[in-house]
Amino acid sequence: MTRLAVFASGRGSNFRAIVDHVKMGILQNVQLSLLVTNDASAPAVAFAKENSIPYVFIQGITGRKFTSKNDREKARNEFDKQAVNLLNQYGVDLVALAGFMQVLSPVLVEGYRWRIMNIHPAKDLVRFGGRGMFGERVHAAVIQAAEKESGCTIHYVDNSVDGGPIIIQSLVPVESTDTPDSLGHRILVQEHRTYAKAIQLHADGRISIVDRKVLIDWSGDWEEQWNRKQEPFVRKQLLMSTA
Repeated sequence: MTRLAVFASGRGSNFRAIVDHVKMGILQNVQLSLLVTNDASAPAVAFAKENSIPYVFIQGITGRKFTSKNDREKARNEFDKQAVNLLNQYGVDLVALAGFMQVLSPVLVEGYRWRIMNIHPAKDLVRFGGRGMFGERVHAAVIQAAEKESGCTIHYVDNSVDGGPIIIQSLVPVESTDTPDSLGHRILVQEHRTYAKAIQLHADGRISIVDRKVLIDWSGDWEEQWNRKQEPFVRKQLLMSTA
C-alpha cells in the first residue's frame, strides 16, 4: 500500500480528482493519508474535512513579509523540516503537489528524493515553466507564443523549479479562438485524469529513473487496463461538463 500525501494551497481541484479516483476504486493500493496546506482557509481544507481526510496546516512563506532573503529562506527551510517530520509520522511514501504555492527547499526534496510529484499546466516546461509561471500566466504565454499544442506535465520534483524528470504528459491542441481561460479549462480536464495515472504508475513500481530520465514499464497491457478502469471517472467528468 502506497501512503499518499497531497500538498495544496488553493481550491484543490486536482486533490478532489485524486480523492475521486480513490473513492471510485480506480487508484488501487493507494491510501490518501494526509493533506498538507500552507493556507488554513484553502477550499482544499474544507474538502478534506468533508471526506474525513486528515489535514495539517503549516505556516509557509507565501503572503508573508521578511526583512531579508536569509530570513525568508530560514522560514522556508523550517516549513520543510516540519513537513518531513509530519510525513515520517504518517508513514507517507509519496507526495503529490497539487496547486501548492511554495517552492520546496532541499530539506524536503532530498528527504523524499524521487518521491515527490508535481503537475504543471504546460507541455514545454523549459519555455512555460519556472518561477512565476503558474495558472493563467502559463496559458497566456502559450497563446502569446502562437503554440499549436499545450497540455499538462507530471514530473518528479528536484531542486529546480519545474525541471525534474518528466513522468507523463497529456497534450491539448491550442485553438485559434482560445483565451487563457478556455485553454486552461481543457487542460484542467486532462490534469484530473493524468495525475492519478502517474500516481498509479509509481505505486505499481513501474517507474525507474536512469540518468535523470524516467523509464516506464508498460508491459502487460498496463495502459489499456488503466484506461478501462478510468472510464467511470471520465464519464463523471463529461456529465458534470454538460450539467
